[in-house]
Amino acid sequence: MTTHPYSDEALVQRLPGFTNHYATVNGITLHYVAGGSGQPLLCLPGWPQTWYSFHPIAGRLAERYRVILIDLRGMGTSEGPPSGYDKKTMAADLYALVEQLGLEKVSLIGHDIGGMVATSFAFNYPERTEKLVVMDGAHPSEGLFHMPLIPAPGTFGEKMDDRQPYAWWMGFNQVKGLPEQLLAGRFRLLLDYLFAYVMIDDEKMSAFEREVYAHYYDQPDRIRSSNAWYQTLTQDIADARHYSSLTMPVLGIGSRVSYGYMQIAIPQIATDHRVVGMPDSGHYMIEEQPDEVLRHVLPFLSE
Repeated sequence: MTTHPYSDEALVQRLPGFTNHYATVNGITLHYVAGGSGQPLLCLPGWPQTWYSFHPIAGRLAERYRVILIDLRGMGTSEGPPSGYDKKTMAADLYALVEQLGLEKVSLIGHDIGGMVATSFAFNYPERTEKLVVMDGAHPSEGLFHMPLIPAPGTFGEKMDDRQPYAWWMGFNQVKGLPEQLLAGRFRLLLDYLFAYVMIDDEKMSAFEREVYAHYYDQPDRIRSSNAWYQTLTQDIADARHYSSLTMPVLGIGSRVSYGYMQIAIPQIATDHRVVGMPDSGHYMIEEQPDEVLRHVLPFLSE
């Protein structure tokens, strides 16, 4: 039987030393890919990607760590139930996985939505969190309520403005039912627009990678699930009011379009923190500047 080129079985062959796994945790099935040895490092992707988004840096990370690339609830081939997309519940998925794998403490790297979930894990399970790295995405806060519905004059062009960024999909993804009707089977159109808009050099996102993500997000249930990550932001904001500041080491990495936001967001949630900028990269920094990402991440994790 021929393996589909975008299946987990085929994709993992592109990462020597990594293997596919499934685990039933917190009432759902999560898919993850694991490789390497050493201290455990959970890698959490963002929208609209899957575990495969970490492939440019996974091999290097696995030289020092036990790397676990996770499809979050509703992502890739992980289960996408009708509810449970608040970041506290998604963090509980990870905690159950950590427990099942017998891991005492883990470090986490989260990008975008994955950064929100990683931060929620650190808030809710600080005793199990060694270090936290968040890239262009910290825990949702009340600042999201001030995002503009209409872009400021002169700020909405072909590339995302780095002074007054206009993330229109934050509103679009709030709509229930309609996005999956519009985008099912044609998600590649959104992907191509999004990558061109938020990346400095969107050619760094290959045609193959685009097809991988389109393959999964073309499905109506994946669109519904991933939009639910955004539809639960108000619950996330409410949960954040009850959290104490993080005390483990936290590294925030901001791209050209998000560095200013990260400079504000990270100090508000952590006492032991640093924030670095990557002005030569857009939002999808793992694809645009993988070596630069590793230049910041590896020393921080090894300190």
